[in-house]
Amino acid sequence: MTAIQERLFALRDADYAAFQRPLMPTVGEEAFIGVRTPALRSLAKELRGTAEAEAFLRALPHVYFEENQLHAFLIALEKDFETALAQTDAFLPCVDNWATCDQLTPKAFRKNRAALRAKIEEWIAAAHEYTVRFALKMLMDHFLDAEFSPEILEQAAAVQRKEYYIRMMQAWFFATALAKQYEAAVPYLEQNRLNLWVHNKTIQKAVESFRITPEQKAYLKTLRRKSERR
Repeated sequence: MTAIQERLFALRDADYAAFQRPLMPTVGEEAFIGVRTPALRSLAKELRGTAEAEAFLRALPHVYFEENQLHAFLIALEKDFETALAQTDAFLPCVDNWATCDQLTPKAFRKNRAALRAKIEEWIAAAHEYTVRFALKMLMDHFLDAEFSPEILEQAAAVQRKEYYIRMMQAWFFATALAKQYEAAVPYLEQNRLNLWVHNKTIQKAVESFRITPEQKAYLKTLRRKSERR
């Protein structure tokens, strides 16, 4: 074992590993050590900026799910935009599950959203499932508030992929867009701009959201579809 793997196994909770396995069916059962997220975040903070961390970030691909989680948390702590971007680019092809994808949230990306926006255009066209999911999540996290423009919705709607974890993120994106930019987002449902599954899942998520008004929820329910129509 590497020194970091030994530290992870020292934090092992076998019951927690058993709990995690069915939640991430894309990860092999033997890849779970069973380390809780707060412990992984604490370890990332302890390792941040050390030579050990730098070597670990270069040692791709990893063996264990928790190594990937630790990797994501280390990138999130990086303060330099260009460094965080390069680290993310190197890591994304190794991401093999929704949890690691969604917990990869580099704080440095707030510093240069114009450059991030350009990079998202590259990621969203990738063949790799979780790179596309990550691109959609970055659109959702960074471009539905002050940085919003209608083109953001167009870019998300243009994704035509069949993978479950991409479609789920697409629905999450549009449900969030309904909460934050309702007038701009609701035509995508009214005009049947999304595929049937994403359309109905978006409505489901929006109806479950506390950020959508009762009146909006009632209207969204009328937009549910039973078949594809354009």
